[in-house]
Amino acid sequence: MAATEGDEGTVSLVDVLEEDEELENEASAVLGGSDAEKCSYPEGYVKRQALYACNTCTPAGGEAEAAGVCLACSYKCHEGHELFELYTKRNFRCDCGNSKFGAMECKLFAEKEKVNAENLYSHNFFGLYCTCNRPYPDPEDQVPDEMIQCVVCEDWLHGRHLGCSVPENVELQEMVCELCMKKAPFLWTYAACIAVSPVTKESKGEVKNDHEHVDEKSKGEEASTSPKDLKVNGVTGCKRSYQDTEASPSQMAECRLKVLQTSGRTREESGAVFWPCGWRSKLCSCTSCKTKTAFLLDESDTVLAYENKGKTTEQEGGGDGRDPLMSALNNLNHVQQLEIIHEYNDMKTELKDYLQRFAEEGKVVTPEDIRHFFEQQQGRKRRRADASQYYCS
Repeated sequence: MAATEGDEGTVSLVDVLEEDEELENEASAVLGGSDAEKCSYPEGYVKRQALYACNTCTPAGGEAEAAGVCLACSYKCHEGHELFELYTKRNFRCDCGNSKFGAMECKLFAEKEKVNAENLYSHNFFGLYCTCNRPYPDPEDQVPDEMIQCVVCEDWLHGRHLGCSVPENVELQEMVCELCMKKAPFLWTYAACIAVSPVTKESKGEVKNDHEHVDEKSKGEEASTSPKDLKVNGVTGCKRSYQDTEASPSQMAECRLKVLQTSGRTREESGAVFWPCGWRSKLCSCTSCKTKTAFLLDESDTVLAYENKGKTTEQEGGGDGRDPLMSALNNLNHVQQLEIIHEYNDMKTELKDYLQRFAEEGKVVTPEDIRHFFEQQQGRKRRRADASQYYCS
């Protein structure tokens, strides 16, 4: 495959296309599960959807002004406004055009109640995140750090502000922040037995699993049966102890949480908690516990389930999934491949510059904007072709 030389080494067109495909898949995961044409308000409190907050219409000033709009309204009703991307939120009804927006009406669905009483808001709706209450990206923060979302409050927190070390392959796990753990203290019981063990660093730089506050009997059992322990991303958990408590059907029929509370397993109640895949299915679903766990018992509530839905929707509407450009490249000679690479790189640079203006002004890029860009590209191409023809004659 032909390649181009740059300051960062050789990059093939295949590499560029694969990178673009990855970015497209990420966008599809977030936006594919939401409707870009119709306001989601008639659907009521949608289980999970992509949301935005408009700083132009509802600027920061207090909890009463916080509001969120659906994907379609961000395009149709708030074009050119300064928007904060909220990623996804659960059980939310579109606020666009209600009393929080003054005289403004929703262009897609005008008949809305004054407020959506069941909506939950946070500082995210004013473009602020984490316990440090800062924007993202933060122009004053020079420390490179990833943002991780709590599955309970759905706030995004810096890894360094979680009160614990972030385990490897964190994208395969779910996290509950320390504040939410303390608001739902029963989760500490589950954390002692099924969560990823907290990781601490020794003075020599070694990493160890921290099983603090475990009684002597539990320590002895753990030492004698460690091969049975579950390893999640290389971190040893304590599924063995959890499975032992599951052994009695009569006890489990009563309340799984109560059985765990009598197991003797404890854990230091500090820092965020990372949970392995499938942890929700291990929560007790008895009548009493359902009032505590609610949405946590619903596997379809997860962001992963929503993203998979978005990807599936895109695949179902996108034909056989094969990239026609990738297929066409196999039939081109070396010179033709180089010409396409140069054309592609020129277009990519111009598109980046074009979109940068929207980012600087905090505007949403609409389909009309993209069509306008490619119309300009076609115009430039025709002018270059005409100039070339004139020169050759």
